[in-house]
Amino acid sequence: MASPAAAADLQIGTWFGHGQPSDKAAMYIDRMNPDGSFRVHHRACRKGKAYDQVQTGRWSRKGDIMTIRIETVNGVPDPRTDTYRILAESQTAQRYVYLPDNFEYNSRRVASNYEMPRCDLVS
Repeated sequence: MASPAAAADLQIGTWFGHGQPSDKAAMYIDRMNPDGSFRVHHRACRKGKAYDQVQTGRWSRKGDIMTIRIETVNGVPDPRTDTYRILAESQTAQRYVYLPDNFEYNSRRVASNYEMPRCDLVS
């Protein structure tokens, strides 16, 4: 595990992954900014149609614990705090669990201009 400062630096960037507790095929792009802000784009595909959700807020790291403070969902205030434990991380990949239910996420680093795949390509 990286030092606290290095761990926070590893978190910065754009990450793409699959899976949500209610939909293992859902996709997400996390954009974690150096100033502690974030933007997460979630996409579920149903019969080739995209169902998107965008969350914004603040993130922080303390050791292997990442805290996400969601401020808006689709531009509407909807505050909540989610907590995750980082299991493994590198410059190119990360594995972490959502603490309330231990759902495991795996994501990989992508280019900052990476765009969500179209649903007709994945469903």
